[in-house]
Amino acid sequence: MAAVEAIYEAAPAPERWPAALQAIADAFGDVGAHLIYQREDGAYGTICSPGLDAAQRDYEAGQWWRHDVRFSRSLECGAISRSDTVSDRDIATLEEMKSLPFYAQFLRSHGLGWFGGVGISPDPRVGVALSVQRAMEKGPLSEAELDLLSRLGRHVENALRLGIRLINAEASQQALADALTRLGVGVFLLAGDGRVLFANPAGQVLAGDGLLVSGGRLTARAEAPREMLRARIADAALGDAALLAAPRPVVVQDRQRDGFLAVHVIPVRMADRGAVEALLADVVAIAVVTSSQVDGPADPALVRDLLGLTLAEARVTALVGMGLAPREAGERLGITEETARTTLKRVFQKTGLTRQSELSALLARMAVR
Repeated sequence: MAAVEAIYEAAPAPERWPAALQAIADAFGDVGAHLIYQREDGAYGTICSPGLDAAQRDYEAGQWWRHDVRFSRSLECGAISRSDTVSDRDIATLEEMKSLPFYAQFLRSHGLGWFGGVGISPDPRVGVALSVQRAMEKGPLSEAELDLLSRLGRHVENALRLGIRLINAEASQQALADALTRLGVGVFLLAGDGRVLFANPAGQVLAGDGLLVSGGRLTARAEAPREMLRARIADAALGDAALLAAPRPVVVQDRQRDGFLAVHVIPVRMADRGAVEALLADVVAIAVVTSSQVDGPADPALVRDLLGLTLAEARVTALVGMGLAPREAGERLGITEETARTTLKRVFQKTGLTRQSELSALLARMAVR
């Protein structure tokens, strides 16, 4: 799929995200797509496709964010939803869509109508939402389209595991090799057979026990993660159908740190040759490696994948699991205490747990920095 290819083209080259977002919008026949992410200091960043440039300028200059009910209501709606996607049907009534200023004035003035959004988590400390925006004359996204958006969101999440760090490091101001060297997570550039073509200092520190470089290749000591890692790298080289499956990390036990490593394999796609591609000429995949950390928040994406939760459920679970009361977790996530408790009750039903202490024990070794 062209959208998936474009997403992975943007992973090592943040300046390509607008084009990737447009490719996502094109997959739905829509006007554009938009990413909003919160930095560690609390500030928000946005990236939009070219089709939404004019609307984004008006949104900021006209301070329409003050009236953006989609944004203000999405957190609450997402927390109680049984899926990771939201749409206007979850946010507002048809009457509100006809009368509220954000809909009746802002969106209508730009010829925009329904939207679909999905929350993603490329890093425990960064929250990101991906949305697609359709023209005013089109109807709402169907369930099949929302399912497609959810799957594309997982690929965006995977690509942003590297990309969001490069964005925050202002990688466009320096050579890619220098930017990767400065990142605090392990990064390995891999050839199709698993050979390591480049490893940053953080990656060199993390490799040596459960994850290791043997015969010049990135591998794992234990058989199960070794075979999974080999398969992920092979899939990255194949492309096409292999890219359509939801990406999942390879979890490797790390006895040196009494925890584990999470290895996320990001396929590399190159649209043309340039400064970035010079370093990536023989690279088919980038492995981003994060390490578990005592007393840190669990990675919501890992909690989601390992426990079969929605991302919103996983975010509540991660905070409650580190000892926060539901009220405190709700405050951090921008939702009410009642919503946090409702979400937590659903988590207990899904996992079979009954007490917060059991949840904390389960997550004790799942925190990833």
